[in-house]
Amino acid sequence: MKIKEIKSPKTLEKFLEEADYHSFLQTWQWGEFQKSLGNEILRLGIIDKNRLLMIALVIKHKVKRGKFLFIPHGPVFRQNSKDFKKPLELLLKYLKKIAKSKNFWFIRIAPIQTNLPSLQNLYQELKMKPAPIYMHAEKMWILNLEKNEKEILAEMRKTTRYLIRKAPKQGLVVEKRNDLEALNIFWNLYWQTAKREKFIPFSKEYLQKEFEAFRKKDKCLWFLVRVKNQYLAGALVIFTNFSAFYHQGASIHTSYPASYLLQWEAIKEAKKWGCRFYNFWGIFQKGRTPKSWQGLTLFKTGFGGQELNLLPTYDLVISPKYYFTWIWEKWLNFKRGV
Repeated sequence: MKIKEIKSPKTLEKFLEEADYHSFLQTWQWGEFQKSLGNEILRLGIIDKNRLLMIALVIKHKVKRGKFLFIPHGPVFRQNSKDFKKPLELLLKYLKKIAKSKNFWFIRIAPIQTNLPSLQNLYQELKMKPAPIYMHAEKMWILNLEKNEKEILAEMRKTTRYLIRKAPKQGLVVEKRNDLEALNIFWNLYWQTAKREKFIPFSKEYLQKEFEAFRKKDKCLWFLVRVKNQYLAGALVIFTNFSAFYHQGASIHTSYPASYLLQWEAIKEAKKWGCRFYNFWGIFQKGRTPKSWQGLTLFKTGFGGQELNLLPTYDLVISPKYYFTWIWEKWLNFKRGV
């Protein structure tokens, strides 16, 4: 068993097509997006007998709260893998050498694996500890798209189904676009949402670079809902061969059910793309996410589906400086109302 860098997009994409559940955070496009932000990355693979067993996109973060190596929603294992320990041990051994030589404070992993006691024990055996803060969603809401539209509608909350059907009668129209002007429209909605909900928004440059990274491979769409010439809601949906992801969303306060129609059109589009799942992204998780997420969770769960509970984010401490990050993130949780 050995570790090597993956330099071919085709190699990575082929592996992901055959892997267990994964998110877009391990795709080639996400790595390119991180590079456009100025972050150095590594694309690593664990190989045994010329067979790729596991892949991991590693991002080198050098930010105010600390220097660390981060694996978002990974590593990703080959489908039906049974031995997680040996590949993980090899990966961590490799990353520890890099961290020590380049003065990184810790290694952080946000696993894409289901939150099972046996896997919790595995990460603890590898000397990893739960991180004080989540980096990406650890508890998500997903909808199985292998059912037909009639079945999906039937399994929704009654109010959700009613509002979806009501929206077109009120003159609401959904636009599906992949142009920069759509980004400008979304940005106007997004900053209004951030101001209303009192969160720190991503910059317009960040959103544009994320959009452009996935647009190059036709892996994303903007969904915009308007009534006449007024835009009411928008979202960036990212597609893989496996799932569609509702990743960036925004809306203004309105009596129109714009967000309901937006989600329904995105779900139908995901079915057209051949996706097996529609991922609504994060929902409320006690002790990990702000209490303000409860309303958003009620909205998302109204479309039917099920929880996907992932392992918590884990840290491997390399330097005592890690505890500066730990204290800062604990304070951030308090500030967010977690």
